[in-house]
Amino acid sequence: MQALQTLPFFKTLLLPLPCKPLLKPHKSHFPLKPRAYSPNEYPVGDDDAFLASFGPKEKMSEEEARKRNWIERGWAPWEEILTPEADFARKSLNEGEEVPLQSPESVEAFKMLSPKYRKQKIADMGLTEDEYYAKQFEIKGEIPEPLETSWSGSLALALVPPRDWPPRGWEVDKKELEFIRGAHKLHSVLRVDGENVEERLEKGTKTEDMCLDRYKVFLKQYNEWVEANRNRLEEESYKHDQDYYPGRRKRGKDYKEDMYELPFYYPGQICAGKVTAVHLYQGAFVDIGGVYDGWVPIKRNDWYWIRHHIKVGMHVIVEILAKRDPYRFRFPIEMRFVYPNIDHLIFNKFDFPPIFHRDVANPDELRRDCGRPPIPRKDPGVRWEEEPLLSNHPYVDKIWKIFNAEQMILDDLEANPDKYKGKKLTEMTDEEEFDEENSIEHGKATYKKTVVPRMTLRVSVKELDLEAAFAERQLHRRLKKEAEERGETYKITKLKRNEEMDEYDLVHWRRSFEEREALLRDISCRQALGIPLEEPGRYVDPSFFGKDQYDPDSPLYQYDYWGEPKNSEKSKQERMTDAHNKSIVGKGSVWYEMSYEDAIKQQMEREKRGIKPREYDDEDDDPSREDDEDEDDDYDEYLYSILGTPSATVSNQPRVNGTESSRLSDEGMFEN
Repeated sequence: MQALQTLPFFKTLLLPLPCKPLLKPHKSHFPLKPRAYSPNEYPVGDDDAFLASFGPKEKMSEEEARKRNWIERGWAPWEEILTPEADFARKSLNEGEEVPLQSPESVEAFKMLSPKYRKQKIADMGLTEDEYYAKQFEIKGEIPEPLETSWSGSLALALVPPRDWPPRGWEVDKKELEFIRGAHKLHSVLRVDGENVEERLEKGTKTEDMCLDRYKVFLKQYNEWVEANRNRLEEESYKHDQDYYPGRRKRGKDYKEDMYELPFYYPGQICAGKVTAVHLYQGAFVDIGGVYDGWVPIKRNDWYWIRHHIKVGMHVIVEILAKRDPYRFRFPIEMRFVYPNIDHLIFNKFDFPPIFHRDVANPDELRRDCGRPPIPRKDPGVRWEEEPLLSNHPYVDKIWKIFNAEQMILDDLEANPDKYKGKKLTEMTDEEEFDEENSIEHGKATYKKTVVPRMTLRVSVKELDLEAAFAERQLHRRLKKEAEERGETYKITKLKRNEEMDEYDLVHWRRSFEEREALLRDISCRQALGIPLEEPGRYVDPSFFGKDQYDPDSPLYQYDYWGEPKNSEKSKQERMTDAHNKSIVGKGSVWYEMSYEDAIKQQMEREKRGIKPREYDDEDDDPSREDDEDEDDDYDEYLYSILGTPSATVSNQPRVNGTESSRLSDEGMFEN
């Protein structure tokens, strides 16, 4: 009997428990009421039968149980001790099975993974730890043969002034400049071999084709420019380039007097230099004797073979490919190696030279100046040639505020004449010092039991034309009095300030009209010539960005987004259409085969013929209804009325085929 009495208890024990957070695993979370006995004193009945049913089936030692637990959980303590390399060494590629290490090299490599064994081995070899690691990092692969640059002919060298001399904003003698630029014409016709230069100079033969005289005039102008701008260039370098990076302008103790500035170089110039630095993702940097090191673009896997041929400290011959703005581009001088020639080893080209991403107001302008494509964005779908013309001049708001201030002062003058006695309107001054930056004050005001924001604008008396406003008011009063004597009604159509505002709006409209005409001319010319209307790549299809792309301009991604206001997301007519459609959907007895637009057309035809639709009595307009609610209830009703949509009122409901759709109601919404 005792065993049968315990059966209901075990039934309750085996029922599925509600899911609760397990805060303390060592405590029992059974939903049982407190009992008078402890957990180890449960009346289980036959102890032997209970242990045979619920006790451990196998008897194993603690160590065996721990290992079994490791295997079942898929975790072992040695996985935390061993590095990924050691784990890979223990587990061969034989489908993940652990196999014993066979070769002595693999056994030794596995032993070297232990720090203790590695230190002992390094001590036996008689090496320091740094020497051992340096030996490990020695190149063990195939070392290619050094490159031999072959020349198809003698390298032509010439002392030619840059074609972009002088720099922007620097004026030089026009005759000297014309004499300097004559070297470009001679250089395009004649070529001088580098091997014969010294012989011709020693023999004293004619050197007119070498343009040495013209180059000396250029050097004179160049030295004048350097003396005038050296300090300015160094100050700008300290201002813009605060952090060090390879290729930065040399300054301070690194700067020397005989260094060449950027205007000295030109694309196509052959220079001899020395490799100063190599960078995995940027390239090699060569000192060519200027304030800027030249940049040879090399990146990533190309270094695998180039590292054997280009090393820091070696002397090279380079050719300048491009000279760029040092304030816009990170490396203003781009070059290629002529000796040793490694062009055939460069495969990863830079799409665009690196630029500075400083505080730029317009990133599109930065990309356009640097020759980069624009940032792709979604096409807004706005056709500016179809947009309405603008006629709201921004200064009109200011004139309107000035006009209100003038009328307020004149009203105060009529109400309190003693306050302005003995004062001239033209001599009035501000009571407080006027601060134009803080002329707008923001506050709060109460309107119909609702707190709304309030903006107060302060206007200086100096901006007002009180004499003209006062004379205009006197004129209108006299004209009104004369009209009353004649028995006519006098009406003020416009004041001078209103005419002034209309003139500003007209000017703005004319300007907008001229811009529209110019835009249409530009569009027609582009279409006739086959030129794209927009910058290529500026606007792309929305599918380019994929699904759920983050758009910072969209209000949906703002932290305080509560949805668009009613009047902006749909027009009144669209809201009425939606209210009508919602009222008839799901009602099989009420359905209209014609569309809503056709029904509106029929309604307009009935109104033309004078046929009035049937009117319904509103139950809410019952005069016998008494309003015995207190002010709090009225206020609650007022708040609830805000939540209702404008389409819920009877007057806004559309009539389809002469019948009115059912009225939306919020009855029962706020009962709970």
